[in-house]
Amino acid sequence: MRVVLLGAPGSGKGTQGPLLAGRLGVPYLSTGDLLREQVAQGSDIGRQVGPYLDRGELVPDDLALAALGDALAAADRAGGFVLDGFPRTVAQAERAEDLIRPDAVVYLAVPDDVARQRLRRRASRGRSDDADAEVIEQRLRLFHRQTEPLLQRYRDRGLLHAVDGSQPPADTAAALLHELADLGDPSTDPDP
Repeated sequence: MRVVLLGAPGSGKGTQGPLLAGRLGVPYLSTGDLLREQVAQGSDIGRQVGPYLDRGELVPDDLALAALGDALAAADRAGGFVLDGFPRTVAQAERAEDLIRPDAVVYLAVPDDVARQRLRRRASRGRSDDADAEVIEQRLRLFHRQTEPLLQRYRDRGLLHAVDGSQPPADTAAALLHELADLGDPSTDPDP
């Protein structure tokens, strides 16, 4: 199963994604983690990506796809994936359509004030890209402006499953599995 996980920064993708991937028996791919890994390694892609991450801006499509391509291909060979953080725009979805082909898109919906609170908590635990309030506001503005139209695209295609991500993590996980149970995959049955 191929699942795309969408939500604002701080919506719980990094918590729910690995749980869902484990339940489905597929790899969890975090675009942010892959990009930060490239920066930490000092790779060519990482040197190009770093300034965008520092400013809270979206990484250009070519760079994001270059960082994701091999990981997506390997995950697809392993039976699917839970992909967190890509695509973020309609243009990205169109460019990567042949590469991603999701079976479902899950949107973790949270109010901005909940996202801000979670991001501040992450910053206090050492996540440096969540420490700057101005960068957080920029990331939230980008989400609303560029990712919300993508939600409509997936809604129109019958792929979108919205889940209240402001619930406690266990409740969000149960709601997520309930949403995906209709897809006929026994691993998403919330009551195994």
